[in-house]
Amino acid sequence: MTELSLEVTRSLPYPPERVFDAWLDPAMLAKFMVPGPGMSVPEAQSEAKVGGRFRIIMRTPDANDLPHEGEYLEIDRASRLQFTWNSPFSQDDSTVTLNLTPDGDGTMLRLTHVRFPDEESRNNHQGGWTLILEALEGALA
Repeated sequence: MTELSLEVTRSLPYPPERVFDAWLDPAMLAKFMVPGPGMSVPEAQSEAKVGGRFRIIMRTPDANDLPHEGEYLEIDRASRLQFTWNSPFSQDDSTVTLNLTPDGDGTMLRLTHVRFPDEESRNNHQGGWTLILEALEGALA
């Protein structure tokens, strides 16, 4: 059996430091961690250090709250961020890695998410992360 994973890339017209810092700032997380239309983030917390934890509550349009939380495993400012990802639709040992590389005046962001319970979960996360990276670009504007 192969391990299910996904990768989403996006070119952003902002420097790597600015893109990276957004992932550790609770106010910014609340603006862009929206994986679907009509969703919001009423709560975002981040203890931005290796071993620190984050918690993000994503609220659906019909007011269901979906808690997402994890632990920061690696923080290499402006180039790499890795964290565990625990949500109602992931498995306990799921991890997300962000790799940022300079791209002209901007940043190429590659998000890799590994370990899903099934293909449906992976596919749903693929769509969610794609929308989150679009929202990130808007939040940084």
